[in-house]
Amino acid sequence: MPIDESRTFKPINIALLTVSDTRSLKEDTSGDILAERIDDKGHKLIYRTLIRDDKSKIIEQLNLWIDEESVDAIITTGGTGLTGRDITPEALDAVKDKDIPGFGELFRWLSYDKIGTSTVQSRACAVVARGTYIFALPGSNGAVKDGWDGILDTQLDSRHRPCNFVELMPRLLEK
Repeated sequence: MPIDESRTFKPINIALLTVSDTRSLKEDTSGDILAERIDDKGHKLIYRTLIRDDKSKIIEQLNLWIDEESVDAIITTGGTGLTGRDITPEALDAVKDKDIPGFGELFRWLSYDKIGTSTVQSRACAVVARGTYIFALPGSNGAVKDGWDGILDTQLDSRHRPCNFVELMPRLLEK
C-alpha cells in the first residue's frame, strides 16, 4: 500500500484491551505483539488492560476509553470466536454508532491464506463509537499479526494513500 513520504506521520493514541478468561497480562503474548507494533510504528499506547469475558465489564471499559478525549482508537484482542464465552462483538454492538464492515471482511480474506476455511469462525470486526475507532481482533498471535500488519499498520498511518482512518478522525462526529 502506498505511503506518501512527503506527508508528515501523525501518531495517534491507542488503548489496548485483552479479553480473556485464561490469560493474565503477564501471559498476554498477543497483547505484547500489538503493544510492540504500536510502539514500533510511532503511535502511543496510552492504556492497556485485561478483562475477563464479561460483557458488562467490557462495555464499561470501552465506554471509559471512548469518553476519554485522549483515546483515538481502541484495539481489542480475544473474545471474537463462536463459543458461549466469546462476547466481544456483542460488547461493541452495545457502544457503536457505526459498523466498519470492510474491516472484518478484509481480515477474514487475509486470514484465509494462512488458516484456510477456519477463518469463517472469526468474528473480527470494527466500529466507530462516539468518534473513537474500535477494532476487535481474535486473540491468537497469528490473528493480531494479520490484523495489524495487513490492515491497521497502513490504515492508522496518516501518510497512507489514497485514504486512511486517521484523516477521517476530525470528521467522525460531524452531523
